[in-house]
Amino acid sequence: MDDQPILSVRGLHKSYGELEVLKGIEFEVKPGEKIALIGPSGSGKSTCLRCINFLETPTLGEIRLDGDLVGIKKHRGASRNMSNKDLAPQRAQMGMVFQGFNLWPHLTVRENVAIAARKVQGLSREEAHALAEDALAKVHMSNKADAWPEQLSGGQQQRVGIARALAQRPKLMLFDEPTSALDPELVNEVLNVIQELAAEGRTMLLVTHEISFARNVADRVMFLHSGIIEEQGPARDLIDNPQRDFTKNFLRQVSQ
Repeated sequence: MDDQPILSVRGLHKSYGELEVLKGIEFEVKPGEKIALIGPSGSGKSTCLRCINFLETPTLGEIRLDGDLVGIKKHRGASRNMSNKDLAPQRAQMGMVFQGFNLWPHLTVRENVAIAARKVQGLSREEAHALAEDALAKVHMSNKADAWPEQLSGGQQQRVGIARALAQRPKLMLFDEPTSALDPELVNEVLNVIQELAAEGRTMLLVTHEISFARNVADRVMFLHSGIIEEQGPARDLIDNPQRDFTKNFLRQVSQ
């Protein structure tokens, strides 16, 4: 892995009125690194992920992707938030996989995967469909390219969601609890795909409640509690031998 971070998060705060959800989050992600965010509900994990690509506007803080400031334009000493149009190319570099599948019901699987490459990257239909075919192959969904979303299981829909993110050729993959909306018997098919992508050396930031998966796939784990990073370290070290009481209690509860 290179020494220069692909993602840098500094002083990230997010408040909703008087409710402070993130309280100064700071971390870096290096190329090829896999980082898992774990912690109890309401700890700020998903909010952190959504602030990184400005689906939520940070209250304070700075986010940089490959050294470039995300979501903010500076001109003559003044700063302003980017429009969604200006943000689109930056978001495409951070392929986002959501809790829900968010597929367009009126588009086929192939078209769902290709649409961002056409709209954001300006590729031709043929080029976008070629990218879509490659991405669908990576998630083992080539045989469903002409299917409609309603014809797919939840696990299949989520694999299409992963393919849609891959088709944008992102520098960084963001996973926001990608198995939380799935029936238990469908979880492993999605986790297996993510594990295969991780093995390719892709850079990933993963919010998950699948602790054993985080232990086996992540290079590093960050435990969030009440809007701060309570503890972080190598995945197996932190999960097998946590140092902080909040981390110990959380891992004890989820292992029961």
